[in-house]
Amino acid sequence: MTDIYAAIKTDHDRHRELLATLEDTSGDSEARRSAWEEFYHDVKAHAAAEEETFYSVLLGKTWGQEHARHSVHEHQELDDIMEELNEMEMSSPGWLTRFKTLKHDYEHHIEEEEQEIFERAREVISEREISGFGKKFLARKEKEAGLTEKKKADALEE
Repeated sequence: MTDIYAAIKTDHDRHRELLATLEDTSGDSEARRSAWEEFYHDVKAHAAAEEETFYSVLLGKTWGQEHARHSVHEHQELDDIMEELNEMEMSSPGWLTRFKTLKHDYEHHIEEEEQEIFERAREVISEREISGFGKKFLARKEKEAGLTEKKKADALEE
């Protein structure tokens, strides 16, 4: 059974690969567009599932409250940059400049999660308490993947 930490780390590894691919592409190419579409949708589903499973447990711990809030805030900042990029022309120099900000911020975020938050979470959340959350994370992520466009449309209506 996949534990929550391994499930999240697997996504992070794929996101790192996609970021590298995006950085290595140029203009409005098929390779850039394809990598961006996968990255955009997967990160959105990942963040929502992470917040609803992993961070919801961490919020219940005295140590974890501030760290969970910080990470959720970073999710929102990253989401805002992704939405900006989604609206920009991929062939513009501004797109690559903004993308580099996203890449830097996202890599910082996932390194912080893996190296600091996971380590401490393992100390304050028992295995019994979080057992099965890897499966819950993956199921929630799959459900969220189908909601990305609906959420985007709903946000535009506000």
